[in-house]
Amino acid sequence: MTKLSVNINKIATIRNARGGNIPDIRLAAINCQRFGADGVTVHPRPDQRHIRFSDLFEIKPIITTEFNIEGYPSEDFIKLVISVKPDQVTMVPDPPDAITSSAGWDTVKNRSLLTDIISRFREAGIRTSIFVDTKPVNIETAALTGTNRVELYTEPYATIFPENREKAVDPFLKAAVIARECGLELNAGHDLNLDNLKYFHQTIPWLKEVSIGHALISDALYLGLENAIQMYKRQLKD
Repeated sequence: MTKLSVNINKIATIRNARGGNIPDIRLAAINCQRFGADGVTVHPRPDQRHIRFSDLFEIKPIITTEFNIEGYPSEDFIKLVISVKPDQVTMVPDPPDAITSSAGWDTVKNRSLLTDIISRFREAGIRTSIFVDTKPVNIETAALTGTNRVELYTEPYATIFPENREKAVDPFLKAAVIARECGLELNAGHDLNLDNLKYFHQTIPWLKEVSIGHALISDALYLGLENAIQMYKRQLKD
């Protein structure tokens, strides 16, 4: 079964806009799990404009499912993750000022960097995932770094899906097959939503996990958090 990890960054964005502790990020993580999420994802950035570094230490003790931390693997990020020890760390190539993730790793160019970092995370007992596009060479080279998983960057799929879903998913299916042949487990994320998630999952049913934040939290404004999580979970049923 493909797991749903809920990214709670947007909830932290609302909190930070006003100051104080409303909404409560720790309570949000508790409720996401209580309402059926299979994991909680956070993506701390250097400016801490949404998730704060201190949030990670408050969230970790209440995780009963899986805790996934995303981010650019700077030295500060590496030390933070090793200190918190989540179940999974997902490395993304975002520059510090990025609004959101917008590309996968060039794993050929960054192979040595990623290999060294992954070794440190794996020594700490943390599962690793690399954010990649659908280019075969980036997936094949990712497999040489020692990572456990790759996460497919699905924004191109979401963009093309309304016009031609078969065309949209084709490169992702091919990439997923390559990942499987390379012995890599597979995650996916970015711009997946209630409209496009089911077809993506039906086409690539061996997905281990999808990480969804912006769309799910936006839907929760209309539907409520519990209903939104359950609706996304239904898209992942076989």
